[in-house]
Amino acid sequence: MAQSTSDHSPERAMPARFSINFDYRCPFARNANEHVLAALEAGAPWEVDFVPFSLSQAHVPDGEPAVWEQPDRRADLLALGAGVVLRDRFPELFRAGHLELFGARHDHGGDLRDLGVVRAALERAGADAGAVLAELDDGWPFETLRKEHERSVAEHSVFGVPTFVLAGSAVFVRLMTRPRGDGDLATRTIGRVLELVSGAGELNEFKHTTIPR
Repeated sequence: MAQSTSDHSPERAMPARFSINFDYRCPFARNANEHVLAALEAGAPWEVDFVPFSLSQAHVPDGEPAVWEQPDRRADLLALGAGVVLRDRFPELFRAGHLELFGARHDHGGDLRDLGVVRAALERAGADAGAVLAELDDGWPFETLRKEHERSVAEHSVFGVPTFVLAGSAVFVRLMTRPRGDGDLATRTIGRVLELVSGAGELNEFKHTTIPR
């Protein structure tokens, strides 16, 4: 694993319990979730709740039924449902599965509505894909997704991913980089985010006018 030359270490990270949401379709959600996972792997002293959020539902036009009330759109929720199953039934495989489901879209260019794409991602993570998909057939992962999505909207006005929620404050964040195996970098990156979420309530928007290349 790559090591930073900084004198910062995961042990110096700000202790916190926070949540971060995800939809596997979003590249910025992939970046942020990768940083969080890499930091935790390096020993960052955080308790993290990974919360599914459906971008399909977020973009349902006013007056139309919710996406979970449209049976013909169940495929839109397939990957998120698989992530919920890993988190709640196979937590030892969640980290690998979470990364592979993001990778299915952003590294392999797959369509997350395709059962074969999701199955392959689960298998790359070392999961029993059949067992995970059987849980989806029971329906409870989609109900969990609905409840957690709606709670995020009702309690924190969440509108997209990735959103960090810490001590009642919710902030939508876009990170432009990936940790690429550097746990110290990931810890410092997320530590800065948490400091801003918890200690800079007066800062509502901070956005570079150009993207460094």
